[in-house]
Amino acid sequence: MTDAVQSNVTQRRKIGVRDLAVTGLSLGTAPLGGLYRDLSDDDAHATIDAAWRAGVRYFDTAPHYGNTLAEHRLGHALRHYPRDQYVLSTKVGRRFVPRKTPFDAAHNPEGWQNPLPFEAIYDYTYDGILRSFEDSQQRLGIVEIDILLIHDIGRVTHGERNAHYWNQLMQGGGFRALDELRGSGAVKAVGLGVNEGAAILEAMDAFDIDCALLAGRYTLLEQTTLADLLPACEKRGVSILLGGAFNSGILARGVEGDLKFNYGAAPPDIIDRVARIERVCKAHNVPIAAAALQFPYAHPAVATVLTGARSADELRENVASFSRPIPPTLWSELREQGLLDASAPVPSS
Repeated sequence: MTDAVQSNVTQRRKIGVRDLAVTGLSLGTAPLGGLYRDLSDDDAHATIDAAWRAGVRYFDTAPHYGNTLAEHRLGHALRHYPRDQYVLSTKVGRRFVPRKTPFDAAHNPEGWQNPLPFEAIYDYTYDGILRSFEDSQQRLGIVEIDILLIHDIGRVTHGERNAHYWNQLMQGGGFRALDELRGSGAVKAVGLGVNEGAAILEAMDAFDIDCALLAGRYTLLEQTTLADLLPACEKRGVSILLGGAFNSGILARGVEGDLKFNYGAAPPDIIDRVARIERVCKAHNVPIAAAALQFPYAHPAVATVLTGARSADELRENVASFSRPIPPTLWSELREQGLLDASAPVPSS
């Protein structure tokens, strides 16, 4: 690996005002929970090992991924490495109990393939968050969890039930549990892990978060948070952990690849926009995946870009994409064609 590749991947940015910093590229583990495609324990562990060898030192997981499968796999792999050399995050908001009905792969809206035999109960209360945190420690086999994130709070996720769950955070002690865990040193930073920028803004007004894992909403394909959320995060010192840089898949290989967008089938207008972006990338001899991974990291509010991978080869491809030189003319042409917000920061040459 060249020094240029290594420095780009391993460059560290702080999480808010906390004594904690994450590498520029990091590993998200939803694919290791079997999102859309099953994989073996050996493949999962090889992916994590490949990330380590590439210099990745921030790993994110959640009980939700594979109905606790990803936590088991990540913990098993990371326990082989020195604990003081990496940052680990997981999430709260769901408790997992044994399934009451058999798993039906044909009716699986979450997309997990061969998940563990558990099902979720949403619980954002004080006791629910503390129990979820302790359950994660046991599944990971790791006591020291650095970052704890409230998972999937928001109107898009919960619809009319969102007010109920938000009340659990506010009145039911959910935020208080996070504050106590952070204050006691059980975790170093707290925040949200969501797909909705509005949920982060609401949380920032109600509670002192350090960071937020935002899946999508600031990508090469959409910059909806550029005008409101990202400036607010800069002002308040809240770090964005940027997930979903491929918008669930369509930006990984363009229109000839996986046509998933935001966890579903990509609509025609999105496919057309990706095709236009891809033409610009090809004209500059840049894979669309490289542009997609590098673009969000140029924003000063973004501390890391989380990339998912389900094999060592995919991980190495993402590392190469994150580090590939991109000519400034690519970004200029995307702006000229109206494919990139004119005010969006872009990577330097």
